[in-house]
Amino acid sequence: MRNCVSVNLKKNEIVIKINDEAEQGEIITALTKKLTELKKLYKDEKTPITVTGKILKNKEIDEIQELIKSKIDVEIDFDMPKSLGLHSIRKTFEKEIAVSETKFHRGSLRSGQKIEVEGSLVIIGDVNSGAEVMASDNIIILGALRGLAHAGAKGNKQAIIASGLVDTVQIRIANVVKEIDRDEEPLHKQAYISIDNDKIIIE
Repeated sequence: MRNCVSVNLKKNEIVIKINDEAEQGEIITALTKKLTELKKLYKDEKTPITVTGKILKNKEIDEIQELIKSKIDVEIDFDMPKSLGLHSIRKTFEKEIAVSETKFHRGSLRSGQKIEVEGSLVIIGDVNSGAEVMASDNIIILGALRGLAHAGAKGNKQAIIASGLVDTVQIRIANVVKEIDRDEEPLHKQAYISIDNDKIIIE
């Protein structure tokens, strides 16, 4: 893919933008070439690098970070979109999830707060520990999920949960429950949660 990685030199940082459609193999190949050129610009100053563009999985972020660090010893920040974007909307359509009525809640939920809705629910904020959100269809949390989320509460196994950060001990979709050991399992960023073969999968 042409131009799957672009480098923009700014005053206080270097921005590496990754094309949303690029595959990880293409990104690594293009980035290796760009870093060779970029290394020549680095002398005494350690201008930080910001990686933006495509929503990356944790494994992909680690691989890109290791590659950059192996070439240039510099501070790296990953500025991924906080909203779902076209990438996740496309995934939703691929899974053939029915479009449902959606309710929006602006602001974070504190411990003890609870929201239940028919249809889908979008939280523009965090769901903090001790708070609970429940929807008969999908749940989208633009911030962090630290409390309880129960999607597909009336038995819809096609429902999904998506969150900017998953830092909770339990997730429910329909009648399927997943317990998360936070000591063993890393925090999931830009998580997409669905049911596959009656098991909850976090991507």
